[in-house]
Amino acid sequence: MEAISKARFVRIAPRKTRLVIGLIRGLTIEAARRQLLVSTKISAKPVLKALNSAVANAVNNLKLDEKSLMVSKAFVDEGPKIKRHTPRAQGRATPIRLRMSHITIVVSAGAEAKKVKKAVNKKKASAA
Repeated sequence: MEAISKARFVRIAPRKTRLVIGLIRGLTIEAARRQLLVSTKISAKPVLKALNSAVANAVNNLKLDEKSLMVSKAFVDEGPKIKRHTPRAQGRATPIRLRMSHITIVVSAGAEAKKVKKAVNKKKASAA
């Protein structure tokens, strides 16, 4: 069983957030929390918030044990851009795109997460 959490419209660029998401993918909840708490990246805070929400969903809605949970899937999608302009030389303007992220974290019981990870590895091996 899987519990999902989504943090949408986070005002951090997806490229920066993907660096942090890559750190926690496949880890246990305790190890993922430790990793996020010591990270100096600005996007670690909203990722931690989404992780805690996914764990709360698993514990309260699905009645899973928090100690057996793992981060089975974690990814970041690009949200809408806020478009602004800044003045440049000779009366020109340069666009500024303020990017947003949609963070999705899926946690599942340890045995299920290992099965998902093995299936992903098999697909990668067969593709290569």
